[in-house]
Amino acid sequence: MTAGIERINVYTPRYVTDAVALGVARGRTETEVRDRLLLQQRSVMPPFEDAVTLAVNAAKPLLASVDRSDIELVLVGTESAVDFGKPVATWVHRFGDLAPHCRCLEVKHACYGGTGALRMALDWLAAAAPPGKKALVVTCDYTRSGMLMDYGFDFVGGACAVAMIVSREPAFLRIEADRTGYWTQEIADTFRPTSRLEIGDNQKSLYAYLDALDGAYAHFEQRCGPIDFDRCFAGHVYHAPFPAMALQAHRTVLGRMGVTGKSDALEHFHRKVEAGLVFNRRIGGSYGCSTFLGLLGQVDGRRDLRAGDRLSVFAYGSGCQSEFYEVALGDDARGEAGRANVGRHLDERLAVSIEDYEYLERTREEMVDQRQATADRSRPDGAYASQYAGQGRLVLAGVDDFRRVYEWS
Repeated sequence: MTAGIERINVYTPRYVTDAVALGVARGRTETEVRDRLLLQQRSVMPPFEDAVTLAVNAAKPLLASVDRSDIELVLVGTESAVDFGKPVATWVHRFGDLAPHCRCLEVKHACYGGTGALRMALDWLAAAAPPGKKALVVTCDYTRSGMLMDYGFDFVGGACAVAMIVSREPAFLRIEADRTGYWTQEIADTFRPTSRLEIGDNQKSLYAYLDALDGAYAHFEQRCGPIDFDRCFAGHVYHAPFPAMALQAHRTVLGRMGVTGKSDALEHFHRKVEAGLVFNRRIGGSYGCSTFLGLLGQVDGRRDLRAGDRLSVFAYGSGCQSEFYEVALGDDARGEAGRANVGRHLDERLAVSIEDYEYLERTREEMVDQRQATADRSRPDGAYASQYAGQGRLVLAGVDDFRRVYEWS
């Protein structure tokens, strides 16, 4: 069966700050942030956005272009859920105006959740979906910056959602179910033990990621047979908690191929990986979204890619789960990337100062676990009016007796 991603769209909050300047304010150097971590900007979450608004705003343009009655599965992969029981997918279903005959649930495994949701949708299409029916898959996350500010590491944070229509008409990306390898183990590398905290061990997380990559790639070869890594894949996409992690990951895989020289590995990275990082560099930490941003970056930024070209994708989620799999560009991959128009979406964000960024983070954190709350729209002055008002975006109005109240801007 041919299946994969038919349509894809990206949404980030409409505020952004300079990641390099923020890193310098946290005691880092410009060279470290810009050249070693490969960061440029960081998306900023205002108090009136959350995982629900991210997911709905990403999905809304896609649902306007399809027959909504064809959507019979809604999956949201997130580690930023607003409730411990009620899934974000229920709000996506409601505000997406989808039919009631629909399976609707949330998938959680840190940054792997979005990929896990995609694989579930593909299995559903292969095993049970009636002819013509489709799935809506959304991955959405944002940084809980409170403790990261204390560590001086919040400049690598961010926020993003990617929505996908998954069907038997994969215009953007074809995915073969058996061309994959996966690997898992229990480890506490990074995690969210309460509704406010995001903590972890950076060194443990780095080694867990690389071990998981090695294990998933070995399983891929076990299932699919040895391959010529350079000739088989026109490009490579890696989960990017920060963009430079893709370079470390790529050097790990190249080492298996006998490419151990630093200059050779760097040349291969520039040729086959770097283009895919353009959007990650401008959004910051995008969690489960990062591999899908990488796919869009590859298609958008490389004129040499053609329909049918194969890419490798590595997804990782702390805790941990990983998957190394093969995809092929669909017949209209470039057209779909053009319609997503991620570069323009990022260009149109409003730049905010570090002071306003910190105010927005503190104000949003103060709303967590509150029985009653009103979402602050006051800062920066005039920002809500220019970026949200009258633009039909879903926003959080507040919380009433723990019930979240949303409205269209």
